[in-house]
Amino acid sequence: MDKFVALTVFARVVEQGSFARAADKLGLSNSAVSRHVSELEAHLSTRLLHRTTRRLSLTESGKAFHERCVQLLADLAEAEEAVSATVLVPRGTLRLTASIAFGVRHLAPAIAAFSALHREIAFDVELSDRAVDIVDEGLDLAVRIGSIGSQALIARRLATTQLVLCAAPAYLARHGHPRVPADLAAHRCLTYAYLTGGNVWRFRDRAGGEHDVRVGGGAHANSGQFLASLAVAGQGIALEPDFIVAPEIRAGALVTVLPEFVPPASEIVVAYPSRRHLSAKVRVFVDFLVQRFAGTPEWALIPAAA
Repeated sequence: MDKFVALTVFARVVEQGSFARAADKLGLSNSAVSRHVSELEAHLSTRLLHRTTRRLSLTESGKAFHERCVQLLADLAEAEEAVSATVLVPRGTLRLTASIAFGVRHLAPAIAAFSALHREIAFDVELSDRAVDIVDEGLDLAVRIGSIGSQALIARRLATTQLVLCAAPAYLARHGHPRVPADLAAHRCLTYAYLTGGNVWRFRDRAGGEHDVRVGGGAHANSGQFLASLAVAGQGIALEPDFIVAPEIRAGALVTVLPEFVPPASEIVVAYPSRRHLSAKVRVFVDFLVQRFAGTPEWALIPAAA
C-alpha cells in the first residue's frame, strides 16, 4: 500500500462526501478509490468510514485520523514548496467559505482583483450562512462575521459591520414608526436564523442603556439577503448588516428605524487553521484581503441622524 496515495484518497473522499465524486476529482475509478480506503482501514485495523447507500460519515476513529491526515498532507505540501522554486509563485487551489451576501457583494470583486495579480491560483468557494467547520471540511480559510467559533483557528480582522434597523417607507406609512425598541414587539419583524440572541434584538441608547426586545411576526429565514428583499417589499422591519442593506438605504428603498438606538457591531475576519507554516497561496490571499478592506469599508453608512 502506498500510504501517501491512501491518505490523499481518504482525505478527498471525506472532503467530497462520496467515493464517486472523489474518484472524479482524483481521476481514478470508483473501485480504485474504494480499494485505497479499504487498504488503509486494514492497515490501521479500524473502520474510518460508515458506509450506507445514502451517505458516508466518519467514525469516531475516522474523525481523529482525518484531522491528523489533513494536517499531514498540508505540512507535506508546505515542505515541498519550501524546497522548490514554486514557493516564489503562489499557486494551486484555494478552498474557502463565506456568508452568501458578503461573498456575492464583496468577496467576489476581491477575488476578481486578486486573480488578475495571481493567475496561478484558482478558487473553490462555498457560500453558506451556516458556520462551516473549515478543518473538518478541508478548507483553507473562511471569511466570517463575528466569532470564529474555534480556538483552533487564527483570525485577522478585515473590517467592521454594523447592524442596521430598517424598513421600507411604505411599511412605515402603513404601520407607523416605532419610537422605542419595546414598540417593535407590536410590529412585523423579519428575523434571521443565525443571529446571536435569536429573536431577541438588542440595542444601546445614547446614554449607554441597554434595551432588549423579543420580536417576530413577519418572516423567519436563514438568509439575510432574502429578509432584506422582503423588507424592501414592505413586509416588515429588518435588522441587517450594513454590508447587505447599505445600497438600498442610500437609494431610499429602505430607511433606518430608531436611529438613536444602536444595534451591535461585529468584526469581519478571515480565519484559517492554526498552522506553524502557512502555504504561500493562503498567506498572499489573506494579506491581500487585509489590505483591500483596510480603512472605512465601502458599505459604511453615514450616521443615521445625518
